[in-house]
Amino acid sequence: MTQHLTTDIAILGAGVVGLAIAEALTAEGREVVVVDPAQPGMGASYGNAGTIADYAVMPVGSPDVLRNLPSLLFDKNSPLAIRRAALPSLLPWLARFARQSLPGPAKQNAAAIAALLADACPSWQALAARIGAGAILQNKGCLYLYETQTAFRAAEADMAFRRGLGISVELISPETLAAMEPGLPAVAGGAAFFPQAVFLNDPGAMVQTLAKHVFASAGFVQAEAQAITRQFDGVIIEGPGLRLHARRVIIAAGAHSKRLAVQAGDAVPLDTERGYHVEWDMAAPRLNRPACPTSRGFYLCPMQGRLRVAGTVELGGLTAPASPHRIAKLVEGARAMFPDLGEPDREWMGFRPSMPDSVPVIGPSRAGPEVIHAFGHGHIGLTLAPITARLVAALVAGRAPELDLRPYLPSRF
Repeated sequence: MTQHLTTDIAILGAGVVGLAIAEALTAEGREVVVVDPAQPGMGASYGNAGTIADYAVMPVGSPDVLRNLPSLLFDKNSPLAIRRAALPSLLPWLARFARQSLPGPAKQNAAAIAALLADACPSWQALAARIGAGAILQNKGCLYLYETQTAFRAAEADMAFRRGLGISVELISPETLAAMEPGLPAVAGGAAFFPQAVFLNDPGAMVQTLAKHVFASAGFVQAEAQAITRQFDGVIIEGPGLRLHARRVIIAAGAHSKRLAVQAGDAVPLDTERGYHVEWDMAAPRLNRPACPTSRGFYLCPMQGRLRVAGTVELGGLTAPASPHRIAKLVEGARAMFPDLGEPDREWMGFRPSMPDSVPVIGPSRAGPEVIHAFGHGHIGLTLAPITARLVAALVAGRAPELDLRPYLPSRF
């Protein structure tokens, strides 16, 4: 039986970005219905590393990555890899990615990302306070680990570039690192410490708390939005058992946004990264804050009641099953740091929306402002949810957004 519904604003996607937008809009008295085929917050919003990564200004594509791209993509042990069966469909995306990895575009992309990240941590602290979830936020910073002196010295230029974009970072010695994280094995190189970063020790609990807060004021329809059609008085959203008329539509469906964006009139080069995590239950954490062994491409995350090891990038689409090899590499990497770990208690794979320039799509559709895009955040969707919500709320209200949206508009493609 088809539900025939009407609302002022429909948000397609109940991940952390969609929920944050719903929170911002309902706070301004807007009528909102959120549509998602899954339960709210159960995709990448649940399975991430929990870091509010205000330091993550570097796009995935850079000159260094471009120089090593063939070996990175086709080495199955690489932190950045590709499912070979997906290569033909990925070639256009990879061509764009290569162009965006050149020095000029990479620098511009970093500046665009940095502008969005500028107050990510205060924004999350304010959001957590509004929804009564401040205890989930941990104000202890974050670490990049360098296992050799060569890697540590090579990081100096990277960190200088980040400081130029406003990032607070300290390069610390192995001795200082050992004092901060006595549970970690010694590393020869040292670490980069980002003191202002915060993290969520239970991203799933945070998103569920946000959802509970949102749905005290907003509606939720568990259905798949398969078609959107503009009409003179708004947009019709249709799917199995669903027909929803909305004055405005916000596409915030993460990795599933591309098809909807095309129907809205915007062909965006969105593709899918498949992210993984494994977890070990434990009463006491092995470390005090998230730490990323940079050569291994994952995070060690001290979650509530468990250690989560999350990360790596696999380009491979939305339909293939999880890769046992990628799971095994995470387990192997975790045991390189903590040799006494047994078999993990659980494993997970989810989808990240990946743009070739690592810059999200935020702003009105080229065909008209009744559709607003808010997707493509890649590795930093959790981090950027509150600022994305403020930008979208400003567009809905007809206010000037706090940032120049030109670097994020769909018309950049």
